[in-house]
Amino acid sequence: MQNATVPTLIGLAPVLDANVRILVLGSFPGAASLAAGQYYAHPRNQFWRLISSVVGEDLAALPYAERLPRLLAHGVGLWDVLGECERVGSLDSAIRKPAANDFDRLRELCPRLVTVGFNGQASGKFAPQFAAAGYRTVVLPSSSPAHMAMSFEQKLDVWSRLRGDEQRGPTVSQSPLF
Repeated sequence: MQNATVPTLIGLAPVLDANVRILVLGSFPGAASLAAGQYYAHPRNQFWRLISSVVGEDLAALPYAERLPRLLAHGVGLWDVLGECERVGSLDSAIRKPAANDFDRLRELCPRLVTVGFNGQASGKFAPQFAAAGYRTVVLPSSSPAHMAMSFEQKLDVWSRLRGDEQRGPTVSQSPLF
């Protein structure tokens, strides 16, 4: 009996521009997101409701094509810590052969970036590296429908820290970001 070959999955393109002050990093897009070619496409994922509350605009009510430019208008970018991996299904625990995205050019692409939020514990494992690079980091409760241990209000309480005082945070080799 042969083992089925698990294909290598490629993540979504980053949503970034030079005005991004807050970057939200997920782990890797779920199956629904990959199939749709859209960040947080699963209908039960709470990301768009949470980020709407953070930025003060109902992005969830907009068609996807309109959400991304509006998100960027609020100084918020999206990406994932992993650029590719092998995985069956959508759970982070099923990820095999992970390959991190190349963040070396982040300062060049997003010179105003101050805060990096990590959507869940899997992406949150990268927080120390970003903190060491001088960014303010916030590990967020996952917006995934697989993570329902917290209510929406409890999650929002933590997610609201994204818009906190962006001057606060680590002073480790912090270069001017403004």
